[in-house]
Amino acid sequence: MEATTLQRTELLQVADAVAREKGIEADEVLMAMEQAIQRAGRAKYGQEHDIRAEIDRRTGEIRLKRCHTVVESVENEFTEVDLENARLRQPDAQLGDVLSDELPPIDLGRIAAQTAKQVIVQKVREAERSRQYDEFKDRVGEVVNGLVKRNEFGNVTVDLGRAEGLLRRDETLPRESFRTGDRVRAYISDVRQETRGPQIFLSRSHPQFMAKLFVQEVPEIYDGIIEIKSVARDPGSRAKIAVLSHDGSIDPVGACVGMRGSRVQAVVGELQGEKIDIIPWSSDPATFVVNALAPAEVSKVVLDEEQGRIEVVVPDEQLSLAIGRRGQNVRLASQLTGWDIDILTEEEESQRRQEEFRSRSQMFIDALDVDDVIAHLLVAEGFTSIDQVAYLPLEELTEIEGFDEEVAGELQQRARNFLEEEDRRHEESWRGAGVSEEVAALEGLTSAMVARLGENDIKTLDDVGDLAADELIELLGDLAPNEDEANGIIMAARAHWFEDAPAEAQQGETAQGEEQTSQA
Repeated sequence: MEATTLQRTELLQVADAVAREKGIEADEVLMAMEQAIQRAGRAKYGQEHDIRAEIDRRTGEIRLKRCHTVVESVENEFTEVDLENARLRQPDAQLGDVLSDELPPIDLGRIAAQTAKQVIVQKVREAERSRQYDEFKDRVGEVVNGLVKRNEFGNVTVDLGRAEGLLRRDETLPRESFRTGDRVRAYISDVRQETRGPQIFLSRSHPQFMAKLFVQEVPEIYDGIIEIKSVARDPGSRAKIAVLSHDGSIDPVGACVGMRGSRVQAVVGELQGEKIDIIPWSSDPATFVVNALAPAEVSKVVLDEEQGRIEVVVPDEQLSLAIGRRGQNVRLASQLTGWDIDILTEEEESQRRQEEFRSRSQMFIDALDVDDVIAHLLVAEGFTSIDQVAYLPLEELTEIEGFDEEVAGELQQRARNFLEEEDRRHEESWRGAGVSEEVAALEGLTSAMVARLGENDIKTLDDVGDLAADELIELLGDLAPNEDEANGIIMAARAHWFEDAPAEAQQGETAQGEEQTSQA
């Protein structure tokens, strides 16, 4: 009796020991043992039986039972019993109850013991993986420390203490190598539940890894006084980080650099010497882009908010510095600010401005039949199209030096005549190409756009509706609207699809009804 009690106590001790080693609950280990004993019981008494095992959590006693579920109609006599027979065994039995018969304890043979061990190991491993996933799923974005366990073709397995992380070769820094036992610091970029268990993916090249390192090194960032607004990295080579101070008395760049560069050097050392530019963030896009292109000096900035582009003019001798080696500086500045950046030298910008001035002047000379003096005046005042001259209030046009009411009125009349002639010519073009009136009536399309669609064999509402916004923009070329306007035109062209849909469905139902009637 004492030996049996000792054996039962040992069972609970083993469960506790395994649970502590694997970092899981002892109850999960005992549940795995119960399943192993159940499997051994079914091997002895027959797989068709519903054999269940229970381990008393207090005494460690093992109880083996054969169970029958009370049902109305028995389909499987090995696992079910009808209500009448159930009440012979237990008078108060109800449908759905489970009746059990105690079975004698089994003596596990070698094969059964081996099977039980496999089940326990498998279930404990599953419980361990579940615990790992639960522990790390909410830690994405943290920086962790670990020891290199294995290095297989550059893919490093990192021991994180209670779990393992994978640092793939493409997530390490260039020319960085690890040996077994090396200490490594990395950023948890993702945690995924996969078939072989949870996978914890680490990264040392992620932009946020550098941001988190600054959080650890700069107390003002940790306290929220300084905010990291954006980060751009070329891992192992160069990086830019934009910072903003919420306290006017604290310089965000100076705080991140630290006394004699101590703080930034700590981050640079962790990133294998990666050069870091610390940029003051600004809500003004032009100022922010100028800051981001440092150390290059910028002469002029031209914003195109509609296209999300920004044009930067730099002195001729600053061009290579602004672009950087292999375009690195301008690429990182673009990533940091979220703007597409075009860089021109002052000479290139001057030549282009002169060319634009000449071409616009020529447009006004040809369209309005005026001399170059009036054309130059219009361009100098910022006019870029005939439409602006035609529909600008007359009093604004007369404010231009040298333009009296008579001259302004004559210019407007010539501009309107030119536009009417252009519309007539474009209308002849799209009608000749066979473009439908419905397409021409779409809101947002000018007669020039409709003519261009006709040239590209886009003739019906369905043709326009089948296009994507970028395809429509490409077809219209220099006449193209922005992406939102292009989507609006396409949706207007598709409107009749949705109007026709109920009618088509109704016709289909009518045809189906007629078919059923004829069959009857």
